[in-house]
Amino acid sequence: MDLNRLIQRLMTIFFRKAVNKGINAGIDYASRRGKPAGDLTPQERKQAQDARAMAKKARQAARITRRLGR
Repeated sequence: MDLNRLIQRLMTIFFRKAVNKGINAGIDYASRRGKPAGDLTPQERKQAQDARAMAKKARQAARITRRLGR
């Protein structure tokens, strides 16, 4: 394997991890509706937790769908 391929593979891994962190942070921010975690009421905290769980299930469903499409 040449050096260019190795660098390309490492860059792909790095960018994939960075994009996933950004997406997860955005989902978390949206589930809290832009409020800091300390300012949430117990009801809003539960709603944010449910939204994160639903997003997790959606990611799992997308992963399974991609696997079935192969």
